[in-house]
Amino acid sequence: MFLKVENLKKSYNTGDVTTTVLKGAGISLEKREIGVILGPSGSGKSTLLNIIGGIDRCDSGIVLVGDMDITKLNDNKLTDYRRENIGFIFQFYNLIPNLTVGENIEVVSNISKSPLNIDEVLKAVNMFDKKHRFPRELSGGEQQRVSIARAIVKNPTLLLCDEPTGALDFSTSREILKLLQKVNEEFGTTILMITHNTAISAMANKVYRVRSGEIVESIVNSIAVPAERIEW
Repeated sequence: MFLKVENLKKSYNTGDVTTTVLKGAGISLEKREIGVILGPSGSGKSTLLNIIGGIDRCDSGIVLVGDMDITKLNDNKLTDYRRENIGFIFQFYNLIPNLTVGENIEVVSNISKSPLNIDEVLKAVNMFDKKHRFPRELSGGEQQRVSIARAIVKNPTLLLCDEPTGALDFSTSREILKLLQKVNEEFGTTILMITHNTAISAMANKVYRVRSGEIVESIVNSIAVPAERIEW
């Protein structure tokens, strides 16, 4: 198993109030699989993703990525883990406004040990012809394509997507989902996505439903539906 999360627990203290966000959550993914975590706002899915991505720390539990338990890493090693293994795609694109498309991607390429070719990545996301444009000159869907290119240029072993279509209309959302499937197939990238949109789960190999910090259902799709056939 490439990704294995077991008995993950996380609470936050605010003054005298303790809020339990994760209550022993567990998921798993094989290499090259697409996983989807479904749940409403406040269910704990973002916290789960952030812990897997090394942005947040758990109180207890195990997060194995390959043969590495990231819960045992110190801050410096956790930074190395994020830089060398993880690509992030967020609902909001977080592009640097005064850098061109190519420069936004180059920033990440320059800090990666084994980056992909920038032009090849831009062609894969159909943005090569806009390499010298600035983010303000792009549509929302185009900006999200650039954020995907930025995430995959570092050649990550695990791509984490936090509501990647949340700010997009239906047509653009489906194009972005098609692109994520293409990334999975062409680059062999393992993808884990969180969303509240149940229709997206059809394109996944594995689906986990989160409610109140617990995994309440896990589903294995024998056949992943092509993104262009997804409707909502």
